[in-house]
This record gives sequence, C-alpha cells and structure tokens, in this order.
Amino acid sequence: MALSAREEAARSLLESVEIMARLRGPDGCPWDREQTFDTIKRHTLEETYEVFDAIERRAWPELKDELGDLLLQVLFYAQMAADEGYFTIADVAENLNAKLVRRHPHIFGDVEARDAATVLKNWEQIKREEKAAAGAKTQDASLLGDIPRSMPALMEAGKLGSRAAKVGFDWPDVEGLFAKLDEEIGELRSEVEGTVPPGAVEEEMGDLLFTAVNLARHLKVDPEQALRAANAKFRRRFVAMESAAGGHEELAARTPDELEELWAKAKAGEADE
Repeated sequence: MALSAREEAARSLLESVEIMARLRGPDGCPWDREQTFDTIKRHTLEETYEVFDAIERRAWPELKDELGDLLLQVLFYAQMAADEGYFTIADVAENLNAKLVRRHPHIFGDVEARDAATVLKNWEQIKREEKAAAGAKTQDASLLGDIPRSMPALMEAGKLGSRAAKVGFDWPDVEGLFAKLDEEIGELRSEVEGTVPPGAVEEEMGDLLFTAVNLARHLKVDPEQALRAANAKFRRRFVAMESAAGGHEELAARTPDELEELWAKAKAGEADE
C-alpha cells in the first residue's frame, strides 16, 4: 500500500537521521567525525544565504536542494549534541512541536486572534511568560539581552529598534526619521570635511546606517531584502555596461562621462523590458 505524504516524509527524515548517525559513528566518515560545532557553524550561514538566493531567483529545483543542505546542518548539530550527551534530534523536534502548539493558542486552544497583529502580540506575551516560568530575571534583565550580537548588523539594528519601540522609545512617525536621517548625513559630512580623530567617520557612518534601518522598519521594508535587491540591480546593470563596452577591460578604458552614459543606457534598457 502506498505511503501517505506524511508517512513518506517521516520515513525520509528517519533515514536522514540514521545516515548522519552512521557518518558520525565509530566506522563513519573521517571528515564528519572530526567536525565540531565551531567548524560547522560557518557552513550554516553559507547554506542559509544559498536558500535566500534560490528563493529570490525562484529557482525551485535548486531551492529543494538548498533546503536539504540546510536540513543537513540541523541534523549535524543534533548528532554532535547527542554524541556529547546534550540532547537528541527527537528532543529538538519535541521542543519545537510543544512551542508551536503553546504559541498558537488561537489554533490549539480557545484564544481568539482575528488578524496577524493579534497573533504577534500573543506570541510576544507567551514568550515573556515562558521566560518568567523558566526563572529568567525579567525585572533585571535588559529588554535587549536576548538579541544576539552575532547577528548580521542590519538584522541586529532592526531588532534593537523594534524591541526598544515596545516601551515607547521610538520615533513617533516616519517624518521624524527623515529629519534624523538628514541630521546624520550632515554630521557625517562635517566629519569628512573636517579634521577628525580616528574612528569618528566610522561612528557617524554607523549612526547613519542605524537610522536608515529604523526608517525601513517604519516603512515596513526589510532592509536586508531591500539591500539584496539593490545589489542584484547593480549587478545586472554593471554586467550590461560590460557587455555594451565589449568586456571589463574595455570598460576600464572608458572616461567617467562614457561610463555614466553606459550606466544610463543600462537603466533605460531595464525600463524598456
């Protein structure tokens, strides 16, 4: 009898867990056996960005493969943890299942949530209750304490601004942020044009970027996604410039005015498509 989709998924996931256990076992792969949490973590970040790239390109067959690679990271960490006696992949799944049920009382309980905003409000309240139940010092701990410093800077800035806004420490509207952005640009320009101590320009540049991220938050724009889209646009237009010039060596021989003309043509070419 044919397996259902859920049964097939369970079978495949179990096989993946068993394969990873064998790779890390006494007679397993020498490379896999040598890995540690610290040696694997950089691969996790790489695989995450490859998932992003496949999604942005709508490359669905590639996304399937990239999600498999990302799942491999989870299996790897869980197996290493099991080897050390910390926890198992079953513990990971059970913890996730319990959390999903607990934080969706509007689905698995009798709480009403008619829109996404209410769902998020309930989610944050449940998180606070979980921390209190776990013995967290909610009165003494910083509201920002659980935001990892190791996050990509754009994401960290957005999290910091969003968390501070929960206690009212925020710009009241987007106009205030536009004014702050103008102020930060002026301060940066003053530092660049004057004689400043080492690090002053970097500090002002950081303030400008932090303000820009908070402006994106108010505009409900994901700054990471916005910047990735801008990067992709720049790539397309620059490649078009190279093609029109006859290659990157020929492009390097062009004057600034000629480069600007090629850039304008690349932009116009996109608009015509």
